[in-house]
Amino acid sequence: MDEPVDPSKSFIIFGRDISQIPCFRNSFLYGISGGIGVGVLTFLGTSRAHLSTHVGFGSFFCGTIIYWMGCRYQWSAKRFEQQQLREAMRRQALYEGTQVERDLDLKSA
Repeated sequence: MDEPVDPSKSFIIFGRDISQIPCFRNSFLYGISGGIGVGVLTFLGTSRAHLSTHVGFGSFFCGTIIYWMGCRYQWSAKRFEQQQLREAMRRQALYEGTQVERDLDLKSA
């Protein structure tokens, strides 16, 4: 009758699995919690519900975008370093035991 829900299935938006997007989850979690926190603090300080919802949504939006940009920058930098290291390791394996390796060892020493 009822099929059990597979927990490994993920949420898909516009044909893309959001669990595969780096930094997506953390950006939204920090944005949501920051927006709720700032909205509640604004309400406690001013007792104006309309203003606090606007401030809360604004802080959610800004917090999410700022965290997303920082996280993606760090992710891109790490990915670039990994690609450079992968290429260096490939060249090392290619040159191992050849005259090119001996020449490089003499230059670096």
